[in-house]
Amino acid sequence: MKTSTLQQIAAVFSAIQASASARPLAADEAIALAVRQVLAAAKKGNKVILIGNGGSAGICGHIAVDLLKNAGVPALTFNDASLLTCISNDLGYEQVFAKPVQMLAKKGDMLIAVSSSGKSKNILNAARAASLKGCRIITLSGFSPANPLRKMGELNFYVPSFSYGAVEIAHLAVCHAVVDGVISRKHHG
Repeated sequence: MKTSTLQQIAAVFSAIQASASARPLAADEAIALAVRQVLAAAKKGNKVILIGNGGSAGICGHIAVDLLKNAGVPALTFNDASLLTCISNDLGYEQVFAKPVQMLAKKGDMLIAVSSSGKSKNILNAARAASLKGCRIITLSGFSPANPLRKMGELNFYVPSFSYGAVEIAHLAVCHAVVDGVISRKHHG
């Protein structure tokens, strides 16, 4: 019998893999660590920058708004059409996130890089730029377990699936768990 899409998505949630500095962590431990890192950055006056392409850009926009409005954490994305087309036209799409990171990120900021494949050159370039700026980096990826983005974060969430839908829904769930954890910690100490 064929597995339904909802069954595939449910299976992916229990299969999410996390690591911190290449050390495996349980997903719940990694989410708790991400919550602490976001709160620490915000307490020091730093911001959270979220980047992604396509559906991942939608996730980033959604989570940036939730962090800002609901959690009181400074957060932003680079999803503005004028910015995207200007940087793409002048420097190439591979630099569309790296250039704004170079211009706006400061030491102690956090970059959350979301890529289903973990191979998008513009995401990888932005992660490198954020690292050079002294930013903390959290990655969310899927598809191949050897994807390059998975190796670039201090904290990494990997979804072992080749289904865009399952990977993106799992990424959104992880991000919401982090936002909910930040809100809970801010309101309940």
